[in-house]
Parts: sequence; C-alpha cells; structure tokens
Amino acid sequence: MSASRDPADRLVTVPNVLSLLRLAGVPLFLWLILGPRNDLLAVVVLGLSGLTDWADGKLARLLNQSSRLGEMLDPAVDRLYTVSALLAFGLRAILPWWVIAVLLGRDLVLAATLPVLRYYGHGPLPVHYMGKAATLCLLYAFPLLLLAPDVHGWVGALAHAFAVAFTGWGGALYVWSAVLYLIQVVLTMRGVADANSA
Repeated sequence: MSASRDPADRLVTVPNVLSLLRLAGVPLFLWLILGPRNDLLAVVVLGLSGLTDWADGKLARLLNQSSRLGEMLDPAVDRLYTVSALLAFGLRAILPWWVIAVLLGRDLVLAATLPVLRYYGHGPLPVHYMGKAATLCLLYAFPLLLLAPDVHGWVGALAHAFAVAFTGWGGALYVWSAVLYLIQVVLTMRGVADANSA
C-alpha cells in the first residue's frame, strides 16, 4: 500500500520541483554567457538559482518534504552551475585556465571516490559545510566577475576587488573541502575494514 511508502522516496515535492527548475536554468545560463553574451540576464538567472537553492532547503524542512532525490539533486545542480560557469569563464578569458583546472580537478578527484565508497558499501558522504561555504563564495564571485568589467570608476574597481577576493576564498575553501572529504573517505574505508576484521 502507498501508506507504507517511505516519505524519503517521494519524487514529486515542492523542493524537488524547484531543483528541477534550477537544473533547467543551466543551459539558459550558458547560452546567455556564450551566445548573445547578455551578462546581466545571465546574472539574473544565477541569482534566481541561488534564491531557489535557499528556498528548496527551507521548504524541505518547513513542509517536511525531504527526499533522497532532493539530497542528490540539490548538490548536483550546484555543481553543474559551478562547472558551467567555470568553463564559460575560461572560453571568454574571464578566468585563467589554470584556476579552472584546479577547481574542476577537485571535482574529478571527488567523483573518483564514489566507486570506492560503493565498493565499501557506502553511498556519497554528506556534503561538508566547508564545501557549502566554498560554493557560496564562488556564487558570489561569478556575478561580480561578469559585471565588474562593464562598470567604470571606483565602483567597478571595488566590484573587481571583491570578485578576485571571493574567487580566491572560494577556490581555497573548495580545495580544502576536498581534502576534508578525502579524509572522511579514508576513515570510512578504515571503519569498514576494521568492522570486517573484528
């Protein structure tokens, strides 16, 4: 009977719908940056994505609509926005490719841990607060990186300074969060190995 179904298995929830809307915004965001180069509209899409990202977490708690799909979808959409923005910034020479390589390399390393965790009987580990802080910094940096070159005078200089600062902070936290995640992976593997040998 449907009454005995685990609420965490729900697919259609308000937070999941918001996450899917955010997902639909990724190709629009990329097209705006690389096609017509309408940076202002791209920033609006990015801002709406950030707003719905905040809202879906709040609504999941308020409406008691947390789900396994939402737990996977939310960070996946965040990562898609990050990867899309970084690639677009590289193609438009907004960021140097070495910075992009470091940030994308971090995601590739973490993705490589997933089969290892699965082998040890674990799914992906929970998102660390440091990773969330890193993503937040980068999501602040992206609009500033896009808009700062079009703003003249001291306001443009200030926007550029904040863009560089948020990119630096976000990048450093992004790499550090990967180190913490890898430590968690090693500890998880050791825990399973110790339990099996006991």
